[in-house]
Amino acid sequence: MNFQAVKSHASNLFEQAGFIAHIANQADYETALALMDELIEDYDQQRSLIGILSVSIERWESQAEEFKAFDAAVEAMDSGVAMLSVLMDQHSLNTTDFKDEIGGKSMVSMILSGTRQLNLGHIRKLSERFGVPAQLFI
Repeated sequence: MNFQAVKSHASNLFEQAGFIAHIANQADYETALALMDELIEDYDQQRSLIGILSVSIERWESQAEEFKAFDAAVEAMDSGVAMLSVLMDQHSLNTTDFKDEIGGKSMVSMILSGTRQLNLGHIRKLSERFGVPAQLFI
């Protein structure tokens, strides 16, 4: 293996796109996300570069100030409420769409706000409706 050629190619790559290995600011982060979108289109061919870039993106997201409040809110959130919120987002649902599983709009709103909790019956019905394990709500 020609290590000099490898070092030269790597040097050229990181001169043009240093954010691949280290995101230094918001602009780098946005560029990294845009590149990731492109790379995923040809996942099999770009798997190695995706791996390196994903580590860089994950590091930035775990250290950047802008994500700390979000991370703290997620950490404090009840896992059942978090799962329900994700399902609502993924399926474009609102509080009126759970009459059969939870009840009326006000009950769903109380669960989402943390004033009420999902009970075992709610969890079973949600698990059946969305085809996910009940443990995800506990």
